[in-house]
Amino acid sequence: HHHHHHHHHHHRRRQLPISIAKMKSDDDGDDVANRIKNEFSAVASAAKLAFDLSSKRNIKAEEVVKVCDDIDALTTTDTTALLANDWNLKGSALSFGRRNMLITMMKEDYDAYVATASFLSNRIPRMELPNVQDVPYPNTISAATTTTTTVGDDGLPLVADCTLDDLKFEDSLLDKLLLSIFRILVAKNTGQPNPEAPGIDGLLEQGRRFMLTPGQTAEAQNKMVYDTLGGLMTPVLPPFYRIFMSGIVPKLGTDLDGKQFGPWFYAPWLTSFVTPTFFGFLVGPSYPNNRKDGQPGGLVVEKCKFLQESGCKGLCLNQCKLPAQQFFAEELGLPLTVSPNFVTQECQWSFGEVPLSPEEDPSFPKGCLSGCQSREAMAGTFADAY
Repeated sequence: HHHHHHHHHHHRRRQLPISIAKMKSDDDGDDVANRIKNEFSAVASAAKLAFDLSSKRNIKAEEVVKVCDDIDALTTTDTTALLANDWNLKGSALSFGRRNMLITMMKEDYDAYVATASFLSNRIPRMELPNVQDVPYPNTISAATTTTTTVGDDGLPLVADCTLDDLKFEDSLLDKLLLSIFRILVAKNTGQPNPEAPGIDGLLEQGRRFMLTPGQTAEAQNKMVYDTLGGLMTPVLPPFYRIFMSGIVPKLGTDLDGKQFGPWFYAPWLTSFVTPTFFGFLVGPSYPNNRKDGQPGGLVVEKCKFLQESGCKGLCLNQCKLPAQQFFAEELGLPLTVSPNFVTQECQWSFGEVPLSPEEDPSFPKGCLSGCQSREAMAGTFADAY
């Protein structure tokens, strides 16, 4: 019992300094006020920094480099926990400003943007670049400088394969569901049985088999995918989309039936946010970015599942790029340009940008991909024309 009493006594004595500290802290009210004031001025200065950088014009590469240096300077200086917040604020302001500077640069001089972004590609995370269509991966020789010597049977130079490691894709439940519906529709539209292979592999087998049917044409392939996409989206999306995104008047028996007033200014931007959810099952993860002209409404597929698994340019062109462009332009009333990058297997989707035909498009290479499995099979078929 004595022990217990002693313990209790000890306990009370230990609590004493805390209550003294409590009494003392009452006059620290102005300390809190100071902290709030400091926080506020930190936020204000970060906002000002972001605004100043974002409103710059006639941007030169050196200015972007300087912002990179400022960001690096932040991470190297030893910051105490107290400053961590301001430090994060400043870092975010700088990154935000840098992105807007790059967007302005892209609007002012696209080639200068590409040169700057390529030069800084190992300092700016790829996802923070507003557009990567012509920006090579860091530490890879850009495609332009390497000369291809391999020539296919048709005499066209072969396109170099992607040297990056394959990405392992995690399919969500929605992805799996959409993919299985898509495959059933493909089977229906190609008039062929659904192969046993699971997931995307089975879909690619379907596509390849359809591509290699005797007497096959590019048009038939485009139409097959177009019909399949239509089937996948119907009947919910197109009417809704046409009215609210493209401004097409629904057929209600008025004089304005079918007239198009859009696409509304927000359509490209909004579409670039909605699309990743529904096309992930085909192409893997993607994120919104800016089009080549610097406007919002772009989307970049980080590494295309369809292209990675098929390694075939004909499938990419006739069963993805062209049908998607056609589907958006005709069904949904919004032009779309799809620009695959065969070196990185990224793919830029630019909503609201009118596409060039593959023959006229300088960025779409002629010739097959050197590692393509369908190449031998296609020799002597219609595809030789491409």
